[in-house]
Amino acid sequence: MSAEPGPDPLERPTLLVTLTGVDRPGVVMRVFEAASRSGVDVLDIEQVVLRGTLVLGVLLTSPRDEKGLVTALEHVADELGMAVDVVRGTGDNADRTSGRFHVTVIGAPLRPTAMAAVAGRIADTGANIDRIVRMARYPVTAIDLDVSGAPGQMLRSALAAEAVARQIDIAVQPAGILRHAQRLIVMDVDSTLVQGEVIEMLASHAGYLGQVREVTERAMAGELDFEESLRARVSLLRGVPASALDDVHASLVYTPGARTMIRTLLRLGYRFALVSGGFTHVIKRIARDLGVHYYAANELEVIDGRLTGQVVGDVLDRAGKATALRRFAQQAGIGLPSTIAIGDGANDLDMLAAAGLGVAFNAQPVVRAAADTSVTVPYLDTIIYLLGITREEVEAADADAGVATPAPPVT
Repeated sequence: MSAEPGPDPLERPTLLVTLTGVDRPGVVMRVFEAASRSGVDVLDIEQVVLRGTLVLGVLLTSPRDEKGLVTALEHVADELGMAVDVVRGTGDNADRTSGRFHVTVIGAPLRPTAMAAVAGRIADTGANIDRIVRMARYPVTAIDLDVSGAPGQMLRSALAAEAVARQIDIAVQPAGILRHAQRLIVMDVDSTLVQGEVIEMLASHAGYLGQVREVTERAMAGELDFEESLRARVSLLRGVPASALDDVHASLVYTPGARTMIRTLLRLGYRFALVSGGFTHVIKRIARDLGVHYYAANELEVIDGRLTGQVVGDVLDRAGKATALRRFAQQAGIGLPSTIAIGDGANDLDMLAAAGLGVAFNAQPVVRAAADTSVTVPYLDTIIYLLGITREEVEAADADAGVATPAPPVT
């Protein structure tokens, strides 16, 4: 004889208890001690503390003696000097299982008008904001919103226009276990990992900086074929001493946050690759300096200690970067959906498209338009907030490892 089916959990009566006031030790304990005498079940809990003010939400099954439970909770609130609100309803959050996304909003600064606009566009799609968490408070403000109830492409389209209008960065990523997986980060080097262009630094040794910079800008904007432009620029380096490559490496300035991002994600088992239209003599030394696992770049021909103005072998171009990403993912045993590509120029477009998440970093407009998301603030470690890692977690890990971190600004 089979048992009778129980009531539908989504139809059972529930109570939402919200407690607000000055935070102090023991608040949660007191609330649940009061609830324990009513024979209820705990269905959901959310808590946040903002500048010492506690907001605690508890979802409970409805007891037979509802009045007694409410009276007990009001007594606890009175003793603590807090406010309590009890709302009757039906069901819990179990229906929010489809169309779930992380929407990360980054601003420097982040204005209330921008957040209002973001929330408005989310509401326009019919989606709901289920949870909001701060990921960072400096040097950017990064806020992560759990959103449910709308197709991802609809969210991306609505929020992309708002990001441009409000001069903020917004990333929309599916929620799920993939966010916690080991990943492969594949980065462009020039004007992404490091500030400036290596070939322009070399060109300054030959007295052709102006000509090379002009060709570089046209290639980055997608106006010139990359291989053609690279060979034209390299030809101007003929006769430059090979030692200039060592000088360039010694003078490199990393993008702010680059070391922090790599150091943090290496601790978590991430793999890294550099895929560059630059030159192996410099790129392989960067990879060694930073602990990067893989690299691919172009090889300059050197004869009798001087550059010949020629490239050895095939040029690593736009398609070659995407091919290298796939090769490194296979070597690392990481699926393409778990890869992240970061770049700034048209030469990075195929790589950004091939990756699970393509990030345009301070990029040309054509690249921003094609990438999954863009970052326009000058801090490369902003990428870690897209992965669900907070600034506080980074600083705690650095402190445990004895790594000094800059002090936050005084506000």
